[in-house]
Amino acid sequence: MARVIVIANQKGGVGKTTTAVNLAASLAVMEKKVLLIDCDPQANASSGLSIYQDQISENLYSVLFDPENARKAFVGTELPFLTVLPSAPDLVAADIELVDKPGREFYMRRLVEAVQDEFDYILLDCPPSLGLVTLNALCAATEMLVPLQCEYYALEGIAQLLRTYDQVRKRLNPRLRLLGVVLTMYDGRNKLNRHVKREVWKCFPKLYFQTLIPRNIRLSEAPSYGKPALTHDVKSRGAEAYISLAQEVVRRQTAA
Repeated sequence: MARVIVIANQKGGVGKTTTAVNLAASLAVMEKKVLLIDCDPQANASSGLSIYQDQISENLYSVLFDPENARKAFVGTELPFLTVLPSAPDLVAADIELVDKPGREFYMRRLVEAVQDEFDYILLDCPPSLGLVTLNALCAATEMLVPLQCEYYALEGIAQLLRTYDQVRKRLNPRLRLLGVVLTMYDGRNKLNRHVKREVWKCFPKLYFQTLIPRNIRLSEAPSYGKPALTHDVKSRGAEAYISLAQEVVRRQTAA
């Protein structure tokens, strides 16, 4: 049965999608069977793996209310062990359609449960907001990984995210555990970056990842080629960092 990891942060621009795509690819090259579910209507995780709207007929929105047919929306990638359930702009409508439905927080969980036995890891890439789609992803997962940009405002935002996490655990999904916090866009020459790192390590002494995701040109340009960093330039610092992060994720047990 798959480990189901939601990659979430209510703040935008912290590296969620970059982390989702590159962690999924890194796990796949370790020959772990991975499903990446793109939960963001912007569909950047999909396009980051060369999956474009004009090439697909099914997507997360079209199968969200029909989980038994989720496999119809699966798209393979150049990595044999990596499958994607792509998103589309239509997913914006799901937040509205879910409002009046009974058990509205658990549609994604039903979809995940329908395919969970086929994968080792299921990663959910969330939009930078706390709508019903994000809430569904939090209720579908058993682990939450938080990418955190090394900036002051990102530190402020994590407090709000952790309040949301606590509320979801108490009211909707007691299975959810915090897998850890990964620092992104790190530059060791920057004094503020070093300060943020110290603060995170102080606040989460057992939950930070040793791997630091650096600012890296190859990592930034890879999505424009529709590739994860490791197939764009496997020797880049960004690719090496995400391979290291994947190894940590595999080793790490869910935090209590």
